[in-house]
Amino acid sequence: MELPLRPVLSIEVAKAIAEAAKSYAAGKGFDALIVLVLDAGGHLLYLERRDGVPPGPIQVAYLKARSATMFEVPSKVFEETVAEGLTGLIGLPGMAAFEGAVPIFHEGTLVGAIGVSGLTKELDGEIAQAGADALPEILARLDA
Repeated sequence: MELPLRPVLSIEVAKAIAEAAKSYAAGKGFDALIVLVLDAGGHLLYLERRDGVPPGPIQVAYLKARSATMFEVPSKVFEETVAEGLTGLIGLPGMAAFEGAVPIFHEGTLVGAIGVSGLTKELDGEIAQAGADALPEILARLDA
């Protein structure tokens, strides 16, 4: 019997995902944010706190991304679920029911998550999605 193989994010790819998110944010006129990338186990691979951003949003970005990783859905799903009345969800250890993180998939397999914090929840989510969406382009560029 063979064990299944799964893709993993390298530091180089994690940094490129974060860079894609930061570039997207800069294109919208925002640069004061936290961006971090976790591996599929919810462990930190890359973190950047931009100049002028207090350290508090680091934990927020981490918890949002960890929630997205552990359940393989955007953290916005948890925010919506709590708003619909399932308030017990916020009592789960390590849960962050705020928009701003999305899981990262490669060929249908979870490889990690990206979390963004420091702006509005909607912008955090949009910027995180832009980072995750850049993965195919990043991989193609690194293969070239």
